[in-house]
Amino acid sequence: MSDAAQPTAAEVRAAAEAVKVALDRHLAAVEHRTGEDDPAVSEAFNALAVAAEVYDERLYNRYDEVTPFEIPDPDDSLPPYNGPEEPNALSVLIRRDYAVVEPQRLLAQAQRIAEVEGDTDNGGVVGGSVHAALGVLFGEYEPDEIASRHKEFGLEEGDSTLWVSAADDLPEPGEWLSAPFDQADPQQVVCRFDVSAVFDEDDLDADIDDLEEQDA
Repeated sequence: MSDAAQPTAAEVRAAAEAVKVALDRHLAAVEHRTGEDDPAVSEAFNALAVAAEVYDERLYNRYDEVTPFEIPDPDDSLPPYNGPEEPNALSVLIRRDYAVVEPQRLLAQAQRIAEVEGDTDNGGVVGGSVHAALGVLFGEYEPDEIASRHKEFGLEEGDSTLWVSAADDLPEPGEWLSAPFDQADPQQVVCRFDVSAVFDEDDLDADIDDLEEQDA
């Protein structure tokens, strides 16, 4: 994002204040709920999700920092849970998409890694091959570190999702390695967390403006 498109410090601060307001309203709605499906609680939850998303976006775009929490989209529902009531094991399934937006940066970083590690074979192979560069990059860094430093490597984040799936017992060693994602069953998922560009920033800004006007 260019400097001209970045939010101002005041806009980041306003988004943080809106999160505080939304938190207070959500807690008040929960404290005075009239039943399990109280619409006031759902409305407050959605408002909190909007406020948190706007703050997270503005914080990242201004300071290249993120919040430690993500609120799943309430419209992104899972089928009814059909897993064990008392799971003895769990699987964590993560997918993160990236676009290679700066191949030369990726190649340079991979070459540097190979040279630092003294891996002359890989260093020679990298050359102009994005395929080889990705192998070097993901061989050196954990996925979480790549996620936090993706810009350094010429990558741009796309959608991501994390599923926590329950099981009665761990599979036998090596049992699923040939097809690790084929047995992902949505009805076994205890919880999931999604991040996507479908949360349109303009719509979120309009919603947060509504929240600020209501608080004025």
